[in-house]
Amino acid sequence: MSHIDIAVVKDYLLKLQDSICSQLEALDGHSFTQDSWERSAGGGGRTRVMQEGHLIEKGGVNFSHVFGDQLPPSATAARPELAGRSFQAMGVSLVIHPRNPYVPTSHANVRFFIAEKAGEDPVWWFGGGYDLTPFYPFKEDVIEWHQVAKNACKPFGANVYPEYKQWCDEYFHLKHRDEARGVGGLFFDDLNEPNFEQCFAFMRAVGDSYMQAYAPIVERRKATAYGEREREFQAYRRGRYVEFNLVWDRGTLFGLQSGGRTESILMSLPPHVRWGYDWKPEAGSVEEKLYTEFLKPKDWLAEAKE
Repeated sequence: MSHIDIAVVKDYLLKLQDSICSQLEALDGHSFTQDSWERSAGGGGRTRVMQEGHLIEKGGVNFSHVFGDQLPPSATAARPELAGRSFQAMGVSLVIHPRNPYVPTSHANVRFFIAEKAGEDPVWWFGGGYDLTPFYPFKEDVIEWHQVAKNACKPFGANVYPEYKQWCDEYFHLKHRDEARGVGGLFFDDLNEPNFEQCFAFMRAVGDSYMQAYAPIVERRKATAYGEREREFQAYRRGRYVEFNLVWDRGTLFGLQSGGRTESILMSLPPHVRWGYDWKPEAGSVEEKLYTEFLKPKDWLAEAKE
């Protein structure tokens, strides 16, 4: 087993938070506010939030590093062999909710986890990914998003992008509605092979490529004119985002069960949202197009060749 260097992972994550915030601030013109916090059971983090910016209606880029003697139930339910181990979990997690409905919401997360017990080898892994949730999508944006994701995965094997693209499609699926949250991207977890160095390099490739994927889409769509109709639809679709994060998201559950900071965990929720009883888009409308053409997992890069 290669050497596990927790300090170098933490240093990368802190710098990644700085880099992403700087790039988003350059796009918006406003600055993030920082809220440093400590967890009574061990650890803490830096929560950075922007509200009512020119571009970003609400967004957060969080770093956390928490540790303790016992894992929460959400972590041991699927891996009972971790019970009784001390743990450290660290990562950067972000969600950006733009004001303009033509600019997609986006999410990214990269994380490292290690559980240790005296006399036994540590159990560790990396996880993360990013996904895109448009309201009024453009095929060229979705294709570019997936092309950047594929390029990030390419040095690590030809099978990596299709595997983690499929995992993303399956994970960000609202089972109770049988509906995709968005147009996908990458999702990986439990990555600990072939060794620490290679897994860490892959996590960095994912983290470093997020803004390469997102910034060009923001630049293209941020000046698109919109009205009340688009804002209403955006608020309705944001409801799906809330449903997923509160019902299905494992990171939200882990954070709450491990005694994390609730304000930081729930910063992923949008600022304005609505639900309508049995609402359906008008037949033939641009809103219906989201459902018929985009919220169905497909090989987007094959679409680019058509």
